[in-house]
Amino acid sequence: MPLDTTSYEIPVARSAADLREAVTAWREDGHTVALVPTMGALHAGHISLVELAKQKADRVIVSIFVNPTQFAPNEDFSAYPRTEAADAEKLKGKANLIFAPDAADMYPDGFSTTVSLTGVTEPLEGTFRPTHFAGVATVVAKLILRAMPDIAIFGEKDWQQLMVIRRMVTDLDIPVEILGGPIMREADGLAMSSRNIYLSPEERKAAGQLNIILRETAESVAKGTPISKATAEGGKRILALGFDKLDYLEIRDAASLSAYADDKPTSSARILVAAKIGKTRLIDNMPV
Repeated sequence: MPLDTTSYEIPVARSAADLREAVTAWREDGHTVALVPTMGALHAGHISLVELAKQKADRVIVSIFVNPTQFAPNEDFSAYPRTEAADAEKLKGKANLIFAPDAADMYPDGFSTTVSLTGVTEPLEGTFRPTHFAGVATVVAKLILRAMPDIAIFGEKDWQQLMVIRRMVTDLDIPVEILGGPIMREADGLAMSSRNIYLSPEERKAAGQLNIILRETAESVAKGTPISKATAEGGKRILALGFDKLDYLEIRDAASLSAYADDKPTSSARILVAAKIGKTRLIDNMPV
């Protein structure tokens, strides 16, 4: 099918063939291309990635696809917000093309291939969502191979995901540069997320303290407090706010996500957290 140029003020490709046709035309005109993969429900954090893409390349593609393979059966796939028209409005004048395939286009009958990594996928999110990164790696590989961009940009809020994608691209020799965009935060420091809309007013107030505990725990370790002591105290503070469950609060090597055996960081380190309040699971991270 041809590009949809009537629904919104920005063209939309619905199939791989239409996406590749558009990219081929750009290439023939000598343009560089950036891809910003998203699941839609765009907020200012996403738009900051698009704006970074505009600085790095001549043409910008934003993919909008709620990927079913990265959701576990007990997660919110069916409830995940789908706001394509509103997303297109936010991208007007910022992106050059939206790629919005459906599940049948991405995963046609007989699809049986999965991209699976070890190492960087195993701790943290891998412990609590063991099938998640195989779904992420598979869909990102397909999106990159469909668009063949020079650059693909992902948010640093999903730090482990960013490290997984960099590892995959390196291991598979995929010719694309992977860039991370800084975390965008609300006025109280809460990391922007499409899931924040699920928070009740009381939950939202508590969630705004999560980044403060994260920063203060990181500062404590930087001053010499053993990692285990600082993270144990930080975890207690998070639960005291009213969070129902703390999946992890850990300090890891920023690139490999390996743990520190001597209870203190010896290289570039990152503090990462995942905690659930009400029905909403929040993640965040920052450098130590």
